[in-house]
Amino acid sequence: MTKQPANKKRHSFKHQFAFLVVSIALGFLFAYAYNMAKTKDTTMTETNSSDFEKKEQLREGLIAQQERNKELEEEKLLLQQKIKDYEQDFSGSKEGYKDLVKQADDLRLLLGKIPGRGYGVTVTLQDAEYDPKSVNPNDYIVHESHVFKVLNELKISGAQAIAINGHRLKANSYIKCNGPVITIDDDQFPAPFVIEAVGDPKVLSAGLTLAGGVYDQLIDDNIIVTIDGSKQLVMPAVQGNS
Repeated sequence: MTKQPANKKRHSFKHQFAFLVVSIALGFLFAYAYNMAKTKDTTMTETNSSDFEKKEQLREGLIAQQERNKELEEEKLLLQQKIKDYEQDFSGSKEGYKDLVKQADDLRLLLGKIPGRGYGVTVTLQDAEYDPKSVNPNDYIVHESHVFKVLNELKISGAQAIAINGHRLKANSYIKCNGPVITIDDDQFPAPFVIEAVGDPKVLSAGLTLAGGVYDQLIDDNIIVTIDGSKQLVMPAVQGNS
């Protein structure tokens, strides 16, 4: 049997080892390439799925916004139609518009928001001269009850604005008697008490002088009463417009 030289054996072993190394390297490269391709496919699939979800959400949001815009447009059209209806009502009825303006002005006058101007009546209440023979001197003094009688009658007769000694009355004004003076909204005023009322002078005067009415009652209580319906009155708005 012929033996192979040692050099040939070593040369053959080197070739086998190199082939083995190359094979392992190629296997690793193939495996790495396969994994990269698989990872890329997975990433692309996930990305495509995520993009699809985002697009779907955007599409649903857009549809919802379009529906809301449609609702708002319908509401706007309804409001515009209401405005047109109001405009037609006003343009077709100037008298109705004037009535609304007059009512608003009357309310401002009653609340004291604007100065009171116009013809009306002036009612002056004075204490009578004291009679020493009288048992009670209060029987000759103007009291809050006398003032209230005049105020109530003026309001019933359509007074639009009222002032006492220049003090404009408001809706919640209060009046209290303190001996020879009366207190109106924390301000004190001595007699005589001058009550001014803006309104129709004839109507106001007639209401005060009815038989057995306010005027007769004040005379019976020894109060000196004068009624003047010939002057044009000017009274300030409520201080602080409150």
